[in-house]
Amino acid sequence: MSGKIILVTGGARSGKSTFAEQYASEQRKTVAYIATAQIYDTEMQERVTMHRERRPNNWLTYEAPYADADTIKAAAASADVILFDCLTLYTSNLLLSSEAHKHREERVSYILNRVEQLIEAARQSTATVIFVTNEVGLGIVPDNALAREYRDMAGWVNQKVAASAEEVYLVVSGLPVELKKLAVKLGEGGVRHG
Repeated sequence: MSGKIILVTGGARSGKSTFAEQYASEQRKTVAYIATAQIYDTEMQERVTMHRERRPNNWLTYEAPYADADTIKAAAASADVILFDCLTLYTSNLLLSSEAHKHREERVSYILNRVEQLIEAARQSTATVIFVTNEVGLGIVPDNALAREYRDMAGWVNQKVAASAEEVYLVVSGLPVELKKLAVKLGEGGVRHG
């Protein structure tokens, strides 16, 4: 049996993390939470505190801002469900890390390779892995190169994980919609739905 990948996406304060937490809880199995946030200021501390207070005490927590395949493997050894929150913070961490390459094309390859390793670890596990991410490309085009690179990178990461996921949920105003069932597929024989 291979792992099941689920992607939950949405904008800021859309309710995506709350939905992902409820989804994980309703599995009635052991849950591991992989947190990718790094605390640099009081606002981020408040956000992290809010997330911690919302989570059940019996969930296993991994503080892993640079989470790699080994973090997913360790979590899967102890849990049936893994909640990875979130891919966009993880992408930001990698983009700004000392390991990120100087040249843009190499940074893109580096980050997408790390995400592919996460996906492969999730597939090889027997756990349900729920990735939470942000839709950052729906607003105005950012005014600086780093912000534009981040927006592009987050979009590519989201596409890569969505392509591997069995279920993809878009959460808007607290309402989750399962996208894979609604998706239009192009290819052999023309347009098909889900």
